[in-house]
Amino acid sequence: MTNNRFREEVIALGGPLRNFAYSLTANHEDANDLLQDTYLKALLYRDKFEDNTNLKAWLYTIMRNTFINNYRRKAKSNAVLYYADDMQHLHNMISNKADNADIKLSVKEISQSISKVEESQRVPFEMFIDGYKYKEISDQMDISIGTVKSRIFFTRKKLMNSLKDYSNNQ
Repeated sequence: MTNNRFREEVIALGGPLRNFAYSLTANHEDANDLLQDTYLKALLYRDKFEDNTNLKAWLYTIMRNTFINNYRRKAKSNAVLYYADDMQHLHNMISNKADNADIKLSVKEISQSISKVEESQRVPFEMFIDGYKYKEISDQMDISIGTVKSRIFFTRKKLMNSLKDYSNNQ
């Protein structure tokens, strides 16, 4: 296959590749970046592609591997941890080592409330509080991301109900 023909076929697969990129990133801008990275790598490594093989599968593999490598790079850098506002306050209270008796009592009550939550919901919640991303929790527990999100959500709701005294909305 000539270089021009190769480029034409790669560009012709732009629609399905963009859809696949969006399914991986769930963000249009990130999907476009991933698509550009895939195009660049396809052109740079054109010599690695074997004629009369499945170009679409080859490009999907490049895209998937690029996404995974970028994800791992971001996870290692640990640049930013995203916490819900109420969970950030809870985490700060639990990790506070001050000698204040009120704080010690609060931490004890909160810890007891967390420990009363069923283990299947408590574990993802605690991992989230410790800074794990939904994807990392999903992979480690071998459950879907949707299940992780719902377990964290319902655990948060239970704790908010059982710890109304600690709410900012008093």
